[in-house]
Amino acid sequence: MQGHGNAGSLKELRSLIRMRILTFTSLFPNQAQPTLGVFIYQRTAHLARRPGMRVEVVAPVPYSPSWLPGERWRAFSQVPREEQIGGLCVHHPSYLLLPKISMPLHGRLMYTGSLGLVRKLHQQEPFDCIDAHYVYPDGHAAVQLGRVLGIPVVVSARGTDINLFPSFRLIRPKIRWTLRQAAGVVAVSSALRNAMVELGTPTDRIRVIPNGIDARRFRPIERISAREQLKLPREGECVIAAGNLIPTKGQELLIAALARLAAHHPTLKLYLVGDGPQKAALKELAKSMGLGDRVVLAGARPHDELPLWFNAAELSCLASRREGLPNVVLESLACGTPVLATRVGGIPEVLSSPDLGMLVEPDATSIATAMEEALARTWDRDFLARHVQSRTWEGVAEEVEQFLTECCMRRR
Repeated sequence: MQGHGNAGSLKELRSLIRMRILTFTSLFPNQAQPTLGVFIYQRTAHLARRPGMRVEVVAPVPYSPSWLPGERWRAFSQVPREEQIGGLCVHHPSYLLLPKISMPLHGRLMYTGSLGLVRKLHQQEPFDCIDAHYVYPDGHAAVQLGRVLGIPVVVSARGTDINLFPSFRLIRPKIRWTLRQAAGVVAVSSALRNAMVELGTPTDRIRVIPNGIDARRFRPIERISAREQLKLPREGECVIAAGNLIPTKGQELLIAALARLAAHHPTLKLYLVGDGPQKAALKELAKSMGLGDRVVLAGARPHDELPLWFNAAELSCLASRREGLPNVVLESLACGTPVLATRVGGIPEVLSSPDLGMLVEPDATSIATAMEEALARTWDRDFLARHVQSRTWEGVAEEVEQFLTECCMRRR
């Protein structure tokens, strides 16, 4: 980090500093997976636009020959070694990975596969720090890289890395080591911060920096206009659930809740926006409950299209069993659409008032009751949007820059 020494305040000092930052994470959009880790891309891209900030991205991918079966593995084989994404230079070194078997070694394998490239980039032009996302395996690998390069590492916790992985006997020590060795830790919610404190992380090393929203895209528009652009029916009640189709997201609870309401809400439809391994099972469940034409699996949609989906709906739902701080909650509110969500992770920190949405337990009966109440209410869309639209990615980037600067100064 190059700077001038005797500034009167941190703000003045930051104005004199130029930093070269390595963003390290496997959760970053790429040519084959353009919607992967969009929230990390947003934070990184806005950080790179800050005066004096120069960011380069290393996003490792598992080594995957094109002949391996499975859609996921074919996607990995299509990721280029280097690409430009939104003005960012993104490198994709490959590393060995044996699914399920090598999880305790995942961080070490990611580190080994990335070391040569990271060392080369550092020799060409030194980095001042590493901004890593996801505590394990990404953060674990990043801390090892930082020790080799002699630079501080700041690790951002996202959710599953803290809410689930510490319960695995062989992974918990690696997570605790990563949190102890990092120069600083970012939590996207107070709930994650508290969980990391319980893992032994000093409170003064943790900064809570929630995600942001793109207020230019996520804003209220006329519901009929949104439906017409998506080619959805102009009439009838519409509920949307945006997220990967995986067991922890609990979409089957939403389908079961819809079955309880179907008779009294004959026009109500549930749109599941996302893709994943649960797709076939969810489709079969809807069919078995007689909801084949009322549960629409819309598939993975471009992130730029999500504002239309939120605006088209009377209600946005999230039935997750665990979360960090899901961006879909912020984005739905920014569009003026109320949220019905389970009381997990950092969600209660956003839905802090009954005027913003409804918090429920993760069971179909509770969800059905709350859904019926939410559909009957008249919501103030302008109030919902105003509540979150000040939380911009520009503001998030400023907070991240400040924390990175502090961590670098402390390490120096």
